[in-house]
Amino acid sequence: MRLTLYTDYSLRVLLYLGIKGQDRLSTIQEIADTYHISKNHLMKVTYDLGQLGLIETIRGRGGGIRLNQNPEDINIGQVVRHTEEDFHIVECFDNDNNMCKISPVCQLKFALNEALNAYLQVLDRYTLADFLLSKDDMFKILGIK
Repeated sequence: MRLTLYTDYSLRVLLYLGIKGQDRLSTIQEIADTYHISKNHLMKVTYDLGQLGLIETIRGRGGGIRLNQNPEDINIGQVVRHTEEDFHIVECFDNDNNMCKISPVCQLKFALNEALNAYLQVLDRYTLADFLLSKDDMFKILGIK
């Protein structure tokens, strides 16, 4: 299973904001520069994270973004479900575009579906807080002041 860049960037934004804490604002440009990611990509990511209620956007001079929820309340499995376009890990998972000839009798799809569900169940066991335990190291690596 491979996550899209969109989900990867969403998780990185949440990690960054979690490291900085809910009392400090960050800018999209700051995060883009830190991760060497396109600001345009992050604008869409942060907009959607705001729509999900995970981050808060403060407009105007001196504005920025910050977590809108406690890190303990941000479930990683739910973030992945909301940010991934689909979970069609094989063609037969997409009912609208399934052209696989063996699909009607194939048993492999059941094992792949079970694996996908297990993958998501593992992610469901974690919150953002679980990945903020080494804040000092993250501050150093990311160059956050």
